[in-house]
Amino acid sequence: TANPVGSGVLQSRISRFTMSGGVIDPASESILLTIAQPFTNHNGGNIVFGPDGYLYAGFGDGGSGGDPNNNAQNRSTLLGKLLRIDVRGDGAYTIPPDNPYVGAGTARCETGTSGSSAMCQEIYAYGFRNPWRFSFDAGAPTDLWLADVGQNAWEEVDRVQRGGNYGWRFREGAHCFNPSTNCPTTANGAPLIDPVAEYGHDLGSSVTGGYVYRGSAIPGLVGRYVFGDFGSGRIFTLIPNSGGTLDRVQLLQTSLSISTFAQASDGELYVVDYAGKLFKLVPASASGPSPIKTQLSQTGCFSSTNPTQPVAGLIPYAPNAAFWSDGATKQRWMGVPDGQRITVDPSTGDFDFPNGTVLVKNFSLNGQLVETRLFMRHTDTGNWGGYTYRWNDAHTDATLVSGGLVANVAGQDWIWPSEAQCLQCHTAAAGGSLGLEVQQLNSDFAYPTGRTANQLDTLEAIGMFTSSPVRLPAMPNPADATKPLADRARAYLHTNCSNCHRPGGGTPVTLDLRYTTPIADTNTCNVDPVQGDLGVAGAKVIAPGDAAHSLLYLRMNRRDSNQMPPIASNRVDTDGAMLLQQWISAMNTSCQ
Repeated sequence: TANPVGSGVLQSRISRFTMSGGVIDPASESILLTIAQPFTNHNGGNIVFGPDGYLYAGFGDGGSGGDPNNNAQNRSTLLGKLLRIDVRGDGAYTIPPDNPYVGAGTARCETGTSGSSAMCQEIYAYGFRNPWRFSFDAGAPTDLWLADVGQNAWEEVDRVQRGGNYGWRFREGAHCFNPSTNCPTTANGAPLIDPVAEYGHDLGSSVTGGYVYRGSAIPGLVGRYVFGDFGSGRIFTLIPNSGGTLDRVQLLQTSLSISTFAQASDGELYVVDYAGKLFKLVPASASGPSPIKTQLSQTGCFSSTNPTQPVAGLIPYAPNAAFWSDGATKQRWMGVPDGQRITVDPSTGDFDFPNGTVLVKNFSLNGQLVETRLFMRHTDTGNWGGYTYRWNDAHTDATLVSGGLVANVAGQDWIWPSEAQCLQCHTAAAGGSLGLEVQQLNSDFAYPTGRTANQLDTLEAIGMFTSSPVRLPAMPNPADATKPLADRARAYLHTNCSNCHRPGGGTPVTLDLRYTTPIADTNTCNVDPVQGDLGVAGAKVIAPGDAAHSLLYLRMNRRDSNQMPPIASNRVDTDGAMLLQQWISAMNTSCQ
């Protein structure tokens, strides 16, 4: 992916390089194909040599949201397509003679488009939103598996056929997208091909394609396709059923941002975490971890006789800038295993908790205890996992909710998030835990013992840190009108947005909304949107002095597919929105 100096146009390229002395010679680049990208997201970019010797390359629909230019169905552009070309030799690539659109009235599209209505000869299959990893099955070389990232509801896995149309933007997975109902089942004279598997955003948010397992270490997986989800860290496989289709089965819940898989020459599979680590899939331990308890009273976090009361080992805390939770009031505790300590990053102030840590949060509406969430760093893997419990009306116990739930409580629809949604917010880039950092806890707290003291002083006094943390300045409470307006607004964005909108946060945009990031480096000020403009002409991420044209403000005022935060909220934070409106309206042209 290139951004040539002075062009102002993002490009996707296929280039040939040669080796010199065992390394790639940068000066040897020969650009074979160039595709202009209308937006910065959905570049695809996977390339694989097939068993036929040809190069297969996948490209997204050009970006923004909803494929506004309908590229995926337009066969005169290479956007939203899987390409197949022959790159052998030293000159330009050639077109395999059995590609589906070779013949009279078709054209080579080495510039990304035919420039007319002529179909591009490079196309092997089409109708993709953003093909994120595809692979051939080493045991059945003609089988080509591809994962296509969905819009806002469905992720899909396809088995690709020559000339096949996989539906986007008519359909997202096997469901209508545009139009939202009564969408066509055929296009360009051929049927739209259903995915072989799909899953909703209760389980994840961005599929990552993998491989058919052909190793020997895990015999039960041989011949089965293994794939994952970037947002939730889940790893799945597909198992044939008696009806001749495939059932999706979860193999593993991780806290990884799974960006790709890899297959070794012995057939064993590896997982790449976007944060920069490589993992290998190995057989599960015979004993395995203990299952999550179905009743809150069984977890050991609360009294078995009165589950509304935390056990003595839990330490209460409160962040200076609290996350918006649809108007709920919250109580929070941390539980760290005996003899273990918290490590604090001296530059960022982020807390790194030892394995076995449990973070606990109660949610109440109008004085009614509604939900308790446990966020656990598992002892066997070090992965974080989120679990939510729904309280009964008598408040005698709470029951584990698996897969998420929405129900009316105290006159509003309350969301119990799924395990996958927990990890969509508690990102690896943010360290898993949220709100537990020096700037958030550098404040006084009224403890149940009747003592009021600084939270950092208290934690240090009881020996909770590996070393004394650097006392970074306290983050303000966004509701504290005595503090500077800009500091309050930045604290609000840090808590509610920066878990995803930071380097490595997994979003398709480059915003960095951390409290300490200078406004000029947040990639917000006078920046054009890459995820759609909500129909607002001239909109910017932040249009200084003009909240009505600032998407940062407009998105937090919505509760639909374009809302922020994108999940687990049904109600707009009106006070928070007013704070951002005041902040943006007071800005000068450089967002100061």
